[in-house]
Amino acid sequence: MLSDRRQRVLAALIEEYVSHALPVGSRTLVQNYRLGVSSATVRNELSHLEGEGYITQPHTSAGRIPTDMGYRVFVDDLLANEAKEAEFDADAKAAAQQMRESASELDELIDQTAEALTRLTNCMSIVVPPSVLDLHIAQVSLVSMTARRVLIVVVTQDGQVLNRSVEFSRDINTERLGRVQTLINQLIAGKNAREIKEQLDANQAEVLSDELLKIMLGEVFACIKEGQGSHTHALGLSSLLKQPEFETSQSLLPLLQVLEDDTVLLQILDGTTQETTVTIGHENKQNELSGVSVVASSYGVGPAQGVVAVIGPTRMDYEQVIKAVRAARTALDSE
Repeated sequence: MLSDRRQRVLAALIEEYVSHALPVGSRTLVQNYRLGVSSATVRNELSHLEGEGYITQPHTSAGRIPTDMGYRVFVDDLLANEAKEAEFDADAKAAAQQMRESASELDELIDQTAEALTRLTNCMSIVVPPSVLDLHIAQVSLVSMTARRVLIVVVTQDGQVLNRSVEFSRDINTERLGRVQTLINQLIAGKNAREIKEQLDANQAEVLSDELLKIMLGEVFACIKEGQGSHTHALGLSSLLKQPEFETSQSLLPLLQVLEDDTVLLQILDGTTQETTVTIGHENKQNELSGVSVVASSYGVGPAQGVVAVIGPTRMDYEQVIKAVRAARTALDSE
């Protein structure tokens, strides 16, 4: 448990680092924040915070930056602060009213909500409609139309029928196609997107070893994505990639691969509740997301629940992002 003074110093350091993305020294904190203590005291507090793992020094001669642990203490204090809570709610209601007034239907509201989230946070925004989270696959059929053309037919448990035609450069054996159809149904029938992702992860070796199975699974997912009228609305990837944390391809490419996969995005948001949740850096299950934070909340009631979320660097403006996510949830809850 941090003392009040140590917590104020940590909060000031995080605010400064969020604003400028540069390591922060004690002199900057004394000059820019009314901490009510001397430079020597601030240096001493920074030393304690570093020793306890809340901040770190990237270089010997540099200032300090927050760790995931430091951000966690800061965010928990933010969420537990009753005055901030009231401010969040007031701002959320006002912003939500603006979103609702400018949209005539749910799909338009979802689009505008995603755009507003990106604009307000300068991060990547995700709005998942309830139908996407609850879409279960009943059956997949692979129909051989010609020696080189296969028709994919996907039937969902709510009665939707989706189809897609695939052309191959060589003949496809019908018996092998039948075996692949059986395998695909064993892997994904009766499951939603999150469960499918878990099943494929568990059977990754089998999928990768069968080229036709791998191709057809990709085409099935493309069929589902094309056929769904309302799908995951993800905007602002370019805003996220402009952040200084992602200037190098080494940090950028793994992140891109994860964020471009819809099933992974749904897995990231799995278990989201109407309480605003903040997952910071290494708290994310995927190693590729160790440099980002996810602020998320569900909206709607019962089975008709969707998710609204923002993905940004761990050096995000948590207060602003939490306000924006709550505003989006409030707007979408009314529909």
